[in-house]
Amino acid sequence: MSFSSSMSTIVDGERSQQPLLEEDDEEKQRFSSESLAGEDNKAEVENAYAKDPFRPFDDLPDEDRILSIRAVVVGVLCGALINVSNLYLGLKSGFTASANIFGSIIGFTVLKNCAKHFPKVPIIGGTFGPRENNIVQTAATASGGLSWVFISAFPAMYQLNLLTDPLQDFWKLTLLSTVGAFLGLFFATPLRKFFIIHAARDLNLLFPSSSATAITIRGMHLAAEQGRSSAQSQMNFLAAAFVVALIMRVISQLAIGIFWDWHVFTWIFIWGGYHGPSITLENWGWFIEWTPAFIGSGMLVGLNVALSFVGGSILAWGIIGPLLVRSGIAFGDVVSSDPQWSAYISYASLSEEFATSDHPSPRYWLLWPGVACMIAVALTELACQWRLFWKTGSALYEGVRGGLGWTALPEQEQDTPVDHDSKIDEVEDPALPEDMVPTRIWLSGLIIMIVVTCLTMKIGFAMPIPETLLALLLSAIFAFLAIQATGATDITPLTAASKASQIVLATATKGHGWTITKAQSMNLLGGALAAVGAGQAADLTSDFRVGFLLRTPPKLQWSAQAIGTLCACFIAPATFVLFSTAYPCINDASAASCPFQAPNVQAWRAVAVAMTNPTLPIPSSSVQFSIAFAAMGTLSVLMRSLFWKGRLEWMRAYHPSMMAMAMAFVIPATIYSTAMAMGALVAWTWSRKYPASWELYGHAIAAGLMAGEGIGGVINAGLATLGISSETIGTQVGCPGGVC
Repeated sequence: MSFSSSMSTIVDGERSQQPLLEEDDEEKQRFSSESLAGEDNKAEVENAYAKDPFRPFDDLPDEDRILSIRAVVVGVLCGALINVSNLYLGLKSGFTASANIFGSIIGFTVLKNCAKHFPKVPIIGGTFGPRENNIVQTAATASGGLSWVFISAFPAMYQLNLLTDPLQDFWKLTLLSTVGAFLGLFFATPLRKFFIIHAARDLNLLFPSSSATAITIRGMHLAAEQGRSSAQSQMNFLAAAFVVALIMRVISQLAIGIFWDWHVFTWIFIWGGYHGPSITLENWGWFIEWTPAFIGSGMLVGLNVALSFVGGSILAWGIIGPLLVRSGIAFGDVVSSDPQWSAYISYASLSEEFATSDHPSPRYWLLWPGVACMIAVALTELACQWRLFWKTGSALYEGVRGGLGWTALPEQEQDTPVDHDSKIDEVEDPALPEDMVPTRIWLSGLIIMIVVTCLTMKIGFAMPIPETLLALLLSAIFAFLAIQATGATDITPLTAASKASQIVLATATKGHGWTITKAQSMNLLGGALAAVGAGQAADLTSDFRVGFLLRTPPKLQWSAQAIGTLCACFIAPATFVLFSTAYPCINDASAASCPFQAPNVQAWRAVAVAMTNPTLPIPSSSVQFSIAFAAMGTLSVLMRSLFWKGRLEWMRAYHPSMMAMAMAFVIPATIYSTAMAMGALVAWTWSRKYPASWELYGHAIAAGLMAGEGIGGVINAGLATLGISSETIGTQVGCPGGVC
């Protein structure tokens, strides 16, 4: 999941880097640098890219210093902010953001001012150019990663009692994150030559978000050279939105029912003397939450995804859920013992009493159709790219025939002569031989990490070596597919990768005679390992595209990636421990209520349970609807892919997102979909009435809102560990049953 034109949104790991997910193919290739370089610069930047998107920029100044201490430090700090913010946002709703544009803007603003005001001060002073800016962005992206596994697989393991306690398991979590992340790093290194150079033009691998990031960096520096201050202006708006969102999140603890959540139907119920039908709407989660993060997210994902999300909420929690209760198929639980609140009922329990086939809660019943549809949609989207995969396989085969060395080495070092005249589709690599990552470095690192991973999983998690090797093989396969899908569509299919890994691992270990607990543990661990490696490889290969356009030496960029990745291996586990300590309900499936809905956790846990239990503990009616809903999702994807072409391609903008609709089935609250819809409506109106202003400030404000609430949530978590929370220092006025 960067901000601005490379905003990353994850729906159960399905990551789209586009600001408007309903854009058609033409719109995907239109990258706006107006927001940073000004109206005149925009045309100049985009025209250069439009002439040949596979040609590096040739109008950038030479730089004496590219990989610097100041660039890495600023980048890691930016990435750390996004990392902790993503864990908060991801546990809330499954959505996260990349650090690409955030790191680029902050890096430019901070280091450009350092260069201006402290020109002769060692380390922090000196000239600052676009390639050093690329190092900031690269370090930010790498250090901002890995949060995804902490909003999915690891909490699922705790909910199934497969791990002990996050604080006690800190080093276990850190080790698994480290081996998975560095496997992705070493595996991605040789793939730069294939995906960015040799096959890029033939497969049309534009890596849209990475290209947008490179254009943004170039535009900022061109504007600075011409004396424009639009970058500083955008930074000011981003900072203002960040501060407002942070303050809102922190002070909301004083009166959460007034400053944060508006339970309108509860207010009507109270004003009516604790009588009336309005409490029914409250029971199904229909209230307003003024969450800056999801309003900002809605500003970036667009109306299609936001309205699809709302539609899914209405279908699940406004139609199907009430029908299940009325028909006696699903059941609710009285929340309060206070007679005044006897009509206040929770339909979101996942406790043992309400997680059975004969006595399910609506949340448990709806969970399975949501997960089934998400998996079906993800795999169908992947299958629809079969032509691209075929071309990739053909290109890879031709490369192997021509000599294996080209996958890792510059053309000058290949043993097999290259006929450049016959390779008209091959992109020229601006990197010199001495700028490449030596083969001995990445290959020895990859071999060492495979051995270390096998030992870590065997000693730390009792995972047999054959199963670990299978997980690593799946990680490599899905990394290859994920990089290709990201380059072509700007969507990293982590949902398909993780769920397919779980299914393959469960099938491969079916006859081992393991206990259910052991089978579930191996399933989640293997899936996590495969997904971490694939996700990290896709992110870092995308970064190489930014460096390619800006002519940043791959060796220097790789060093920044390695440092950022190492930092992420400690930042993400530490943040998870903090949140788990402050909010134990994250890791407790039986918790009556929790401020974090954790939809990705529910999906991972559901697949692990379904694939390992000898009998499915799922209501038969839910199974039947799951099949139908999954089929509906598959048909929807096929229709969008096969029918909305040519003259009908404009229909794609209005075709609902089944992934977003399915996500609403997994989240037992409507607040996120309504907040995103509010943000999407604001962005839609703003972009049409004042397009220039939207381009200049819209994405920056959305980015600040998201990051600000995320950091505010981290502050609240830290205060909660000290016993300072809304329950201890605030009032619950306006909350149903006296509790928000």
